[in-house]
Amino acid sequence: MSGLLGTVNRILLAVAGAVLLAAGVVLLTAVRPLKGRAEPLLSAEDRRRYLHAEGWAWWVLVAALTLCLLLALWWLLSQLRRSRLREVAVDTGDGAFAVLRGRALSDAVAAEAGALDGVAGCRVVLRGRRGSPALRVAVELEAHAVPADALAGLAGPVLTHARTSAGLPELPAEARFKVTSHRAQRVS
Repeated sequence: MSGLLGTVNRILLAVAGAVLLAAGVVLLTAVRPLKGRAEPLLSAEDRRRYLHAEGWAWWVLVAALTLCLLLALWWLLSQLRRSRLREVAVDTGDGAFAVLRGRALSDAVAAEAGALDGVAGCRVVLRGRRGSPALRVAVELEAHAVPADALAGLAGPVLTHARTSAGLPELPAEARFKVTSHRAQRVS
């Protein structure tokens, strides 16, 4: 359901951006879509006065607007990019492929990693391509946990189990560890 909401969010955002862009073009060019103004936004006298202003001011204005446009385009393209891998192609051994939901694989790895000793919580995101997925694992350790033990448990049995159950020859993973914040206990 969250994938659908994300898609609706992107569509509404694109529509709002297109409407605002069209409104800006109409205002700047003084096009009369509904028999509006007959004059441009800047009169001929204003244009002559500002045209002969300091030369560097126009270059700064154009550079700032170009930077804003490039940042807006970068943000738009980052919104359209998929952040999670939705499915993984699994070789069935007979020349055909089965499809494994990416959410199922990441949830299984998160549950198995969350059961390790000293792990308070775990989030897993599946990235990459259908044929060569990769995991990004965020592990939250308890205060008493040994990070090396948690890493060994994650890299050993958890990832091996995920690799064999999904039928993948390799499953690269990036793990980030964070220790849970806890309150100091008062001793009396």
